[in-house]
Amino acid sequence: MTSLRNSVLRFTIAASALLTCVPALAHKPSDSYLRLTGGGERLEVEWDIALKDLEFLIGLDDNQDGDITWGELKAKQPAIAARALSRLNLSADGHACELAVRTLQVNHHSDGAYAVLSIETDAPGDAAELEIRYSLLFDVDPTHRGLVLYQGGGATSTHVLSPEEPTLSLHTGDASLLDAFVDYTREGVWHIWIGYDHILFLLSLLLPAVLVREDRRWRPVDSFRPACRSVVKIVTVFTLAHSITLWLAVTEYVTLPSAMVEATIALSIIVTAINNLWPVLPLSGWMIAFGFGLVHGFGFANVLIDLGLSSATLAVALLGFNVGVELGQLAIVLVFFPIAYLLRDTEFYRWVVLRAGSVLIATVAAIWLYERVANVEILGF
Repeated sequence: MTSLRNSVLRFTIAASALLTCVPALAHKPSDSYLRLTGGGERLEVEWDIALKDLEFLIGLDDNQDGDITWGELKAKQPAIAARALSRLNLSADGHACELAVRTLQVNHHSDGAYAVLSIETDAPGDAAELEIRYSLLFDVDPTHRGLVLYQGGGATSTHVLSPEEPTLSLHTGDASLLDAFVDYTREGVWHIWIGYDHILFLLSLLLPAVLVREDRRWRPVDSFRPACRSVVKIVTVFTLAHSITLWLAVTEYVTLPSAMVEATIALSIIVTAINNLWPVLPLSGWMIAFGFGLVHGFGFANVLIDLGLSSATLAVALLGFNVGVELGQLAIVLVFFPIAYLLRDTEFYRWVVLRAGSVLIATVAAIWLYERVANVEILGF
């Protein structure tokens, strides 16, 4: 047993060392926000692009002091305009539109500062059909998304552009809520699958679900039913908790600073993973899932808050996004749980999967916590 414990310890140290040596070169996923307004003489376009994305693409911080000033941003306006307009094509009723950046401003979203490009077009404001071809970061970041909001003639619709679907054909008088629901369901699935912090939190909750704590030791559950009941309870209350705060945040009944939410999410993973090693919290797994699930809901909300949706469209997008998150979460459980149940009675599961896995999860989350508090990038994901 001592030999096995030492092996686990060596594995954990090696994995942690490997993680901490990952260079900070990777680009953090992001969204940009494209707002089109019809109904007037000309179609109006505004495009919010994160400064961190522009820094990655063309370099804004000339003196490399870590701060991007207004002067540095303004000096790069021609380069920003050239880069942005080379990745956006717009046609109205079959005719290609001329696009030109008229003004540059700055706005703040939940994840930081964005350059706001006001784009002049020759597209008529009453065009019946618009086609948008978008590719801002798709060649360097497959997780990037372009979130589109169209408003005009009393109609509002939202859409998500991705590397798989970079083109949008928009019938301006036909604001299909079903299309918005499908788009945001797909986006919810995608968000949970690339949201590594949410995945690690869920896994840290599920790791002990096939075990029972007795006499300060873990032992395997006797049958499938109690293990399944434990997983269902954890997933259900986690869903309930983050749905509550997702709704509260998106409807702006409760707003919390994004930086504080992201740091607390990292802390929730650390606490949950360490509790697998030393169960000192006087709470069962489903209680931990509910308490910290409330925090994770605020993290899910950012993508919807920043789009600035109307009430009707917001309700559809919120429902679709939440359904997508649950489907993505269910897929993870369906992959993990059968394997964990089959391995629950082995030393490998108790020492490598549970203990070493929890140490690894806590280590990654600790680095995330440092990144989010100190505003630095180490892991790059």
